[in-house]
Amino acid sequence: MTQKAPIPLEDFRVGQSAEITRLVDDATVRAFAEVSGDHNPLHLDEEFARRTPYRGRIAHGALIASYLSALLGNELPGPGSIFVSMDLGFRSPVRIGDTVRSRAEVISIDLKSRMIELACSCRVGDTEVMTARASVMVRTRKRKSAE
Repeated sequence: MTQKAPIPLEDFRVGQSAEITRLVDDATVRAFAEVSGDHNPLHLDEEFARRTPYRGRIAHGALIASYLSALLGNELPGPGSIFVSMDLGFRSPVRIGDTVRSRAEVISIDLKSRMIELACSCRVGDTEVMTARASVMVRTRKRKSAE
């Protein structure tokens, strides 16, 4: 995997955006359960999940949120950025076999604090499954020292 070069804070613009897509398959959900320790049968046991209001297995909400972490850390703002906060809301469940499209858009830039605020969303088809606002600290352009 090729790593992108860090983008300095001064090069960001309001409205700049990026997207990624991820397939939520059985192997991913089971791997996330192992890594997170969340073995809720709603995510792992189809028979159990059929008896819930969701009528079948759904992905962990934190798994879907992690796709935004990947988007912010790898694409926008990208390498070297520091995830400071995120406020999220879940709108609809994500099912095994769904493809999630995650998007982030720069909505504000504060040069003094080196913070970028982003509006984020995750969609399955036309359905918005999660929304979020994220604050991320970004490196500034390195300046030459005075001689």
